Amino acid sequence: MNDPAESRPAEPRPIDGATFARLMAPFGPFESCPDLAVAVSGGRDSLSLALLASEWAAGQGGHVLALIVDHGLRPEAAGEALATAGVLERNGIESLVLRWTGAKPQAGLQEAARDARYRLLREACRKRGILHLLVAHHADDQAETIAMRALRASGPDGLAGMARLVEWPEVRVLRPLLAVPRARLSASLSSRGVAWIDDPSNADPRFERARLRLAGGIEAGEPDADRVRAGQEVQAARAGVGLLEVREDGSVALDRAAIERQPLDLRRRLVSRVVQALGGGDHPPRRDRLDRALARLSGRLERGKSGRGQDFTLSGCQFALRQAAGSRQLEWIVRPENGRKGRQPLIPAAFFACDPATATHVVRSPI
Repeated sequence: MNDPAESRPAEPRPIDGATFARLMAPFGPFESCPDLAVAVSGGRDSLSLALLASEWAAGQGGHVLALIVDHGLRPEAAGEALATAGVLERNGIESLVLRWTGAKPQAGLQEAARDARYRLLREACRKRGILHLLVAHHADDQAETIAMRALRASGPDGLAGMARLVEWPEVRVLRPLLAVPRARLSASLSSRGVAWIDDPSNADPRFERARLRLAGGIEAGEPDADRVRAGQEVQAARAGVGLLEVREDGSVALDRAAIERQPLDLRRRLVSRVVQALGGGDHPPRRDRLDRALARLSGRLERGKSGRGQDFTLSGCQFALRQAAGSRQLEWIVRPENGRKGRQPLIPAAFFACDPATATHVVRSPI
């Protein structure tokens, strides 16, 4: 007879310091004594991340600041934010409560709350000179995201789910827990005797993500999809070092002939990154618009034409075809449209020196 204990699933293991260090390693290099911000809601996921990140930072001679956003959407929210700050203080973690004030929209409330949350987080990091913002999205969240994007017929990048790293002008957003199931985060808090607060909106059927959770049966996406995407980004960055010329006026020059020699997917990623960086958008251009732009980039000039008739715009950027100074070569000059500001880094974090004094310096990739 089989032992019933053998058929029971194994208890989820807590995340220990060595495991978390391996999860943080792909985001290096970090500056010495790194300062990290962690977005904390009071739920199990973000509390686990705050505790793990605090221990990791202390081992590097660094410091963690927990940022708690009070959206003001429920009467209990302010008290929960203060209670979360108390839990963090008892565990030796400094915290700051950020409040979303003003009128709240009747429609698209979750999207508006998300935008407000990230705006507050970004502003707090900028004011304190913190380069790294950690958020607690985990494997279950990733599966839900992929399921929702599949319903919208997203392309390959969308179906790769949330990226482990996102670069904004003032801060890098890191998601070290994307491969970690929520059960292990619960176990991590239980093993420490730390209680958490469950947000009732997580089970509110008015919201798409909550409806997916209530329906059950969400399957995880392809586990290597984000790794493949990250590798493709690094490949594009390496190509960009040789193909892009960033000029003193803030424009970027692309050698037309050299760009045309690159594989289509590499061209797509490279141009997308340039446009997102110069245009200041939080998201890359839509795929259909990007592909139309690539077709224009590869267009042939009629003999004797100056190229000005082929100029166009894409996602807040102007593309102008010009003859390179002192050469017969043609190059595309890309610059922000008039009045647009807020440029982002051109190069993924593998090439990004995370030191406040040299934050835009290109370094050799550790990969």
